[in-house]
Amino acid sequence: MTQDYSDSLNRTPNMHPEALRPDPERESGEPPFPKMKYCTRCCMPETSEAIGFDELGICHACRSSEQKMRINWAERQKSLAKILDDAKAKAGNNYDCVVPISGGKDSAFQLHILVKVFGLTPLAVTFSHNWFTETGKHNLATILDKLEVDHMMYTPNRGLVNKLARKSLPMIGDSCWHCHAGVWSYPFHVACKFKIPLIIYGESPAEFSGRTTYWEQDLGEKKDFVKTGLRESIKVPAEKMVGDGVSRQELNLFFPPSEEELVEAGIYGVFLGDFVFWDHERQTEFLVDEYGWREDKVEGSYKWYKSVECKMAGVHDYAKYIKRGFGRGTDFASQDVRAGLMTREEAFDLAAQVDAERPEMLDYYLEITGYSEEEFYRILKEKRDDKGKDVLG
Repeated sequence: MTQDYSDSLNRTPNMHPEALRPDPERESGEPPFPKMKYCTRCCMPETSEAIGFDELGICHACRSSEQKMRINWAERQKSLAKILDDAKAKAGNNYDCVVPISGGKDSAFQLHILVKVFGLTPLAVTFSHNWFTETGKHNLATILDKLEVDHMMYTPNRGLVNKLARKSLPMIGDSCWHCHAGVWSYPFHVACKFKIPLIIYGESPAEFSGRTTYWEQDLGEKKDFVKTGLRESIKVPAEKMVGDGVSRQELNLFFPPSEEELVEAGIYGVFLGDFVFWDHERQTEFLVDEYGWREDKVEGSYKWYKSVECKMAGVHDYAKYIKRGFGRGTDFASQDVRAGLMTREEAFDLAAQVDAERPEMLDYYLEITGYSEEEFYRILKEKRDDKGKDVLG
């Protein structure tokens, strides 16, 4: 499923004069930024949020990729089956669970597993970022139609999204606060409102986020994940976005339910990827063959499936590159190194090209927010943490 990336290695990226540039003296196969510490096995840098390295300099994501091969997934699937059977037994005439879904490859696959493998009757819930691509609209509609799943969607109005996109940049160093907050808040509102206790997400936090590993997880602590992890997932709370033309009333569904509401409704959550072996390439191939799920070019990436539903994905990843010195090219190249699809040296060359490419959708982002391109770069450079400033300037 990996796309042909030869074009990315044979051309000069489109770059603004103030853009971050890899070291011009780097040799082929070397890291883009020589001052930066990278995982000794893949290409993930020390500026990746919450990353950890072991005594050998190997990151959590690389350790997780090894652990996946040693986990008894049949036993984990039995544990999942018990959780889902209990949910079905308690649901009665209600929905068995809430499934947050964007129509992307992960949520489409998790919906297939829950409906076709485990026989659940879920309520699919979508927070719309209001930046859907035509491919994304097709994929969401197709998977819902073919699996015959009921669906609810919340779409914040375009004017609000534009205002939040402007406020987002200095707040979090990213264009997408409304999406980060909405996908973690809205599904829980639906679950509380309709008294559906179980919420099921897809990819495990241990997969390649670098935050944890499979063996460090406690799969019995899911209620704590909902009560405390929900608020921790929204790094800048909604109350900080109120003001400057944005009212508290407009942000109603961006404020997550209170802990009291979650406890009263008995809400708990699981990640399907903690119990089912997760393979992005094979799962995408399956969705394409089985459901007619579509790929398309995604800016800032050499793979054509991740975030294919969002027009702004390239701006999101480019902002991360300016702020942290790596983007989605590094993310995917590191995954491909772990999977044995390319060498670490090949991955560094690919990432250096893909990450540095200025996305065309940046023009749209600047238009809706009123920022100049110079302001865009200045704000992101100011958002670098101390480690980022040391290694990127």
